[in-house]
Amino acid sequence: MSKRDCYEVLGIAKDASERDIKKAYKKLAMKYHPDRTAGDKALEAKFKEVKDAYEILNDSQKRQTYDQYGHAAFEQGSGHHGGGQGDFGDIFGDVFGDIFGGGGGGRRQSRQQRGADLRYNMDLSLEEAVRGKEIEIKVPTWVGCQPCDGSGAKKGSKPKTCSTCHGAGQVQMRQGFFAVQQTCPTCSGQGQIISDPCKKCHGQGRVEKNKTLSVKIPAGVDTGDRIRLSGEGEAGVHGAPSGDLYVQVSVREHAIFTRDGNNLYCEVPIGFTTAALGGSIEVPTLDGRAKLKIPSECQTDKMFRMRSKGVKSVRSGAIGDLICKVVIETPVKLNERQKTLLQEFEESMSDNNAKNRPKEQGFFDGVKKFFDDLTK
Repeated sequence: MSKRDCYEVLGIAKDASERDIKKAYKKLAMKYHPDRTAGDKALEAKFKEVKDAYEILNDSQKRQTYDQYGHAAFEQGSGHHGGGQGDFGDIFGDVFGDIFGGGGGGRRQSRQQRGADLRYNMDLSLEEAVRGKEIEIKVPTWVGCQPCDGSGAKKGSKPKTCSTCHGAGQVQMRQGFFAVQQTCPTCSGQGQIISDPCKKCHGQGRVEKNKTLSVKIPAGVDTGDRIRLSGEGEAGVHGAPSGDLYVQVSVREHAIFTRDGNNLYCEVPIGFTTAALGGSIEVPTLDGRAKLKIPSECQTDKMFRMRSKGVKSVRSGAIGDLICKVVIETPVKLNERQKTLLQEFEESMSDNNAKNRPKEQGFFDGVKKFFDDLTK
């Protein structure tokens, strides 16, 4: 084994990450590998030195021991260092596998593939979303095959280990100093062969079925919320774990209320007599009718807040408010008597318009000033 410092051999700092170690090894191993150095003994020794350093630092336990005791911890036939040229395929399996998410070179793949997650779109009324309820749904999905218990093999038989990949699910192809892993063509990456497949699932270990589920909708959900049902997605292949089912909530528009977070908004029309003199009116809430006091001289678009008449938060439990915006309605389809009374009312205000209708008077005073400034 080389007596040079392992970190120095790989050209990395002592606090280097596992990823940095693998990247440094890949670079140096490609540079000094015997397949590229035409039998140069010095470079072969360099390659062995690099590989020995990598095998120590890439193993967390060996690295910890090395950091504490140095090379002395590995001198008495410990077997921690490799010999010869090594497997150049490990460079690609270890390094590229970590970077791109693939499996390591020569590592056995699991034949089990977790089932896919599913999404179910659920439309709710505002009342259902606010109060919560339990809803039964039907989901078309894959479920585990009962006769073969998910194995894919006929009852009484078992899958056999693939003789081509020996259960790894992958085979290795070499070209020069390159080693490329490919999915085993015999077992299609499963690692096993089913010679006598189950007649119901045809060897898949799962069958299609409409599954009926009861979904509990918590009170206070809103559009965009998701409810996760663990293990209720598609069944995995050959007995692998099932995926999850996500219920995506969408709340329909309401005829009266508009929701913003935990608050509810609604428009309440009132007559101009009530707006001028004040009074008490009934407004709708999700719990029934409620009284709202209108002060005298109320203007259109004024907001009134009714505490704790909104939605209870599904997360914090806090209850929002109901905000009512009053809109003054102009009367329509007046009879002659009503028109006469309104005309008399208008005439009674003409002598004191600035006091009775300050906004109107202020607006027209501003208009007059605007045109006067234009003519100057």
